[in-house]
Amino acid sequence: MLQDSIKKKQLLCSYAVFVLNGMLALSIGAIMPFVRDERNLSYALCGTLVSLHSVGNLISSFFAGAMAMKIGRKRSILLFNACFALAYAIILFGKSPFWLILAFTMTGLARGATSNFCNAVVNGLAPGKAGLINGLHAMFSVGAFTFPILLMLLTGSNPANWIYACAFMLIMGVLSWLLYLMIPVEDRIVPEKNAEVKRPNQFGFFAEPVFYLTIVTLFFYLCAEQGVIGWLVTYFKDTGLLDDSYAQLMASVQWIMILAGRLATAWLSTRVKKEKILPVMGVGLVVFFLLLINSSSTLWIIIGIIGFGFSMAGIYPTTVSFSGKLIQVYPLAWSFILTLASLGSILMPSVIGKIAESAGIAAGMSSVGAVVIIDLVCILGLTGFIAKKGEEVNADN
Repeated sequence: MLQDSIKKKQLLCSYAVFVLNGMLALSIGAIMPFVRDERNLSYALCGTLVSLHSVGNLISSFFAGAMAMKIGRKRSILLFNACFALAYAIILFGKSPFWLILAFTMTGLARGATSNFCNAVVNGLAPGKAGLINGLHAMFSVGAFTFPILLMLLTGSNPANWIYACAFMLIMGVLSWLLYLMIPVEDRIVPEKNAEVKRPNQFGFFAEPVFYLTIVTLFFYLCAEQGVIGWLVTYFKDTGLLDDSYAQLMASVQWIMILAGRLATAWLSTRVKKEKILPVMGVGLVVFFLLLINSSSTLWIIIGIIGFGFSMAGIYPTTVSFSGKLIQVYPLAWSFILTLASLGSILMPSVIGKIAESAGIAAGMSSVGAVVIIDLVCILGLTGFIAKKGEEVNADN
């Protein structure tokens, strides 16, 4: 399928930068307790910072795709990805809340552009194929479980050592930019001849039900994902359920299971219809989150994290794969899907922070329970629609 050497290099570079993107994403929640303690920040401000990461993610998810149509894909991603290293430089040296606001927004700009670029590249290599997309997101998991372990090793018994982890991420940001410099993609957009004949309506995806079903499913999934990622370590630490080292370790365990789940989903997607896989993951998401949030013993917390991580693993990439053909026909559809779905990751961290400020962090995290239940309903709606559509096509044939 990927016999062309350029396509192989595109795939390998996309996978490599997605490892770094996973480290970037997990670092936000992992370093938050250290930043909060050192800078004496409130729960509400911490929630705002996590949300601003998602705001930057949303902005670049949309504009990175739109800008690529104007200045070229490579120039666009190089511009946005430069925010990766710059953000950690600001976190290291900027002390006021203003600089933290700017830095966390910039981490989102880098993450969103990477997501837009890599998902589009990999989907273009094999439109609608869940296997390669799950493989891409498995690389995200590798980076995600690596950073908390790295942070735990660097901090040890001295929390002030978290700044070394930030310095490491600054270096990874430079490496990420260099990888994009190497990736073989066209730097300029060359308009297709007779493009108006091929695509008479570039916004035709607004008439497709799968477009909306994909958005709502991803919206509530991202609510749950970013809420847990942004607050899990703080939740364990501040409730006293786990000490600092174990809290960081549990974050890594979660992402190890996400990696295992994404690899399993990539394998299963070649043997079982994705319409059957996605609802099972949705049920697991609900069951294991409720177990996690209602557990007080370390054993049940670990079981909850293992099950939750494994269940959430394939939801995002499998959901995206349902829109693979739509994205291929309407390139702008992907930017709209990412942008609108990302509103969930913006909303939820702030909601958790505001609830935690008045009722405690345990109450804030419990609010994610409602979100995962709603997401399950959306998953059933999406897969039900796809199954019904398939039956209609078969009946017509």
